[in-house]
Amino acid sequence: MHSCMVLTQCSFGLHPKFVASLRNNSTNPSSNTSPPLPDFQKQQKIMKPYRYHDQESLCSRHTDKVEEVRRIVHETKGEKETLLLIDSLQKLSVDYHFEEEIEEKMHSLYEKRLKIINGEANNIMEVSLLFRLLRQAQYPISTDVFDRFLDRRGEFMASLTKEIEGLISLFEASNLNFGGELILYRANEFSRIHLKPYMTSLDADLAVHIKQILDNPYHLTLERFKARQILDNNTSKFYYNFNIVELGKMDFSMIQSLHQKELKEVSRWWKESGLGQELGFARVQPLKWFTWPMTCLPNPKFSKYRIVLSKVIAFVYLLDDIFDVKGSLDELYLFTQAIERWDHSSMNSLPDYMRACFKVLEDTINEIARIVFEEHGWNSIEYLKKSWIQLSKAFLVEAKWLIEDEVPTVDDYMKTSTVSCGVPLILVHLYFLLGHGVSENLVENLRNLISCPARILRLWDDLGSAKDEEQNGRDGSLLACLMKENPHCSSQVARGKVMQMIDEAWEELNKESFSLSTSMFSRDFVIVCLNAARMVRVIYNYDEEHKLPMLKEYINLLLFEQI
Repeated sequence: MHSCMVLTQCSFGLHPKFVASLRNNSTNPSSNTSPPLPDFQKQQKIMKPYRYHDQESLCSRHTDKVEEVRRIVHETKGEKETLLLIDSLQKLSVDYHFEEEIEEKMHSLYEKRLKIINGEANNIMEVSLLFRLLRQAQYPISTDVFDRFLDRRGEFMASLTKEIEGLISLFEASNLNFGGELILYRANEFSRIHLKPYMTSLDADLAVHIKQILDNPYHLTLERFKARQILDNNTSKFYYNFNIVELGKMDFSMIQSLHQKELKEVSRWWKESGLGQELGFARVQPLKWFTWPMTCLPNPKFSKYRIVLSKVIAFVYLLDDIFDVKGSLDELYLFTQAIERWDHSSMNSLPDYMRACFKVLEDTINEIARIVFEEHGWNSIEYLKKSWIQLSKAFLVEAKWLIEDEVPTVDDYMKTSTVSCGVPLILVHLYFLLGHGVSENLVENLRNLISCPARILRLWDDLGSAKDEEQNGRDGSLLACLMKENPHCSSQVARGKVMQMIDEAWEELNKESFSLSTSMFSRDFVIVCLNAARMVRVIYNYDEEHKLPMLKEYINLLLFEQI
């Protein structure tokens, strides 16, 4: 078969520009790509580039394997087998190939839920898995399904401790708490306590598997990172169908190749923008900018959106550095007013670097508005502008606090910093890119689906009490605000309060993501918001040396290290 025919028949929807470029793939990012972390490029294991015929063969075999797995999906009939099948497809990050088939089977499982729940008395694995899958798919299901596994004292039955698979499923289900669901709190504690001893009594592979589950619960972890962990672990052969594992490996390799091409596009844009010379004080991290959309938009079909969103994220970082590192307060006032007017002439009295930054920002926003109009028919430009005005105003408020050494109230700090973290702005851009129509109060009155990931990011970043290792500017923290409002509050107590706020934000996000109230949002947008929250622990998980080992591992496994 002709090579171009093979490439275009790949089962996932690649952007045509990158389908054509896969056969010439090189894994090394553009030479102007700066590492987001010190010494990272010395540590990364660069994947060998695919030769043309290798990529052609992989693409052809991938198409065949998708159809082979599709036959397995159609042929799977039993309730338990269906639950395990869907779980495998999700955890190996290949479920997007079979959305219609999975939805049909989920509907069938919902219809048969009583039969499953009322089955064997100790079948905690099946009930927990059913609960998690139905809740994720927005089917109404009560936590009462777990009552039958409680003893007379209201505790989980001791006999459940002997069921490793049941404990794992119970632990995974417990992380979908909507808030105040007491039995899920107890399920989390019970399963965690009784899984830990197995880490010392099982063989090494199974011990690693359980540790990964406890450290990175499926619901709270990035989808493809979790899939890579499973595919790298020898236990995959015990838990997952061989054909699904093979599809997962092929899928991972092809998407990895696509992401490398996208990263090159982002790096090329940055070089051609000329801002590297104008903004010499700013963090230049194309790899880090791209990591966000690579995470939030996992479906391969969103290649173009990942590239343009990387540009948006770049400007969030660049503006942050202008307000935090470079600009005087008088300049920042004028810069904010100029952005509010969205007018070049207002920039004439400002430094060259501010004018240059605004010019490229305007070009980028116009590009996004054009994409939205051409693909979805909406004129989003005023809403996109409004989100940048809101962000710059929040940056200005924070700059004033820090320059004047002012510690705000907790409420004022959270109101401003939830915007200044950039998450609402990024999600508003994605809202339109994913085809949602105009919403009058979207920017001013954020839904929980948007505000919760923003709060989680701000709280987690403040909890680390560590600056970005390449940022030398001013910094603030919720911990200082809490301790000012409560003079007798120790730093340890303040940190405990922040952790509680993070947990509460996750519960609100769960409720917003998995209840029918999200019907105004597409499933793709819900996944974006969840992934934004999941990314926080990776991007801000500092160690004692103020470095980011989890981010290094994530980038290395997903972008560079061959599976």
